[in-house]
Amino acid sequence: MEMWYIFASVPLLGAVIHFFLGKKPKSLNRITELLLLWYLGVGIGVGSLFSGLAQVLSPEMVAQSTGWPYSPFLREVGFANISYGILGLLAVRFRNFWAPAIIAYTIFMWGAAAGHIYEIQQTANLSAGNAGAVLYLDILMPLFLIILLVIYHKTLKDNTVSGSDS
Repeated sequence: MEMWYIFASVPLLGAVIHFFLGKKPKSLNRITELLLLWYLGVGIGVGSLFSGLAQVLSPEMVAQSTGWPYSPFLREVGFANISYGILGLLAVRFRNFWAPAIIAYTIFMWGAAAGHIYEIQQTANLSAGNAGAVLYLDILMPLFLIILLVIYHKTLKDNTVSGSDS
């Protein structure tokens, strides 16, 4: 379960390499676009599929890493993660999936963070799957994606509003 760093760092590295080796003009909009594509595809897409499959196929192992008792609901959470993974992968191909993927992922992650914080307060559960980097990423990764999406839209060269000539 300590693979969070792969899904946080590989998209950053991929986007930076893509930015500097790519032939498109360098701009804030371009790096923001690449960060979104890489984090949606690898961070949310592959990362959520990986988490979801672990929760569906090995829920006992996942429960142990969180310090929580096993529950059959963990498999249901796994299927939710798989759905975010699919949304993330679709968002790489379809830009109209960007906001929905980020919204769904944010709601789930911030809800998970609230659950982790509750567990820390109520039971002092500081297991690796409940506290520390996992908790911080549950809060910060969605915030990072929201900020990227806002920057991307604010820096588009074509600032026309849909259905307007101005």
